[in-house]
Amino acid sequence: QVQLVESGGGLVQAGGSLRLSCAASGRTFSSIVMGWFRQAPGKEREFVAAIRWNGGSTYYADSVKGRFTISIDNAKNTVYLQMNSLKPEDTAVYYCAVDYTIFISTNSRDYDAWGQGTQVTISS
Repeated sequence: QVQLVESGGGLVQAGGSLRLSCAASGRTFSSIVMGWFRQAPGKEREFVAAIRWNGGSTYYADSVKGRFTISIDNAKNTVYLQMNSLKPEDTAVYYCAVDYTIFISTNSRDYDAWGQGTQVTISS
């Protein structure tokens, strides 16, 4: 089983940037998908972005397309989420997750393991 640890969250002003990291250890394969989700208070967990472990395909939620970039460093077993032009509505706990499949899913129920989350707060 893979273990995931997120880092990089914090408090920034609207328009600023943050980079989240997700370090994976344990059982990893080339044919898996890594995803980022977020959950704001009182709301359901929502899909943000996903990438295949081999880095060949990415997918983004419409709400972050053009502002967020997901990437992967296979040598470091780390997935990143670069977040630019941040808005107050991006405020949430951000979670990293792994799905043991080659197909990218936006459904959180398809993901097999989760990190503990990192808080991102955007002030207006």
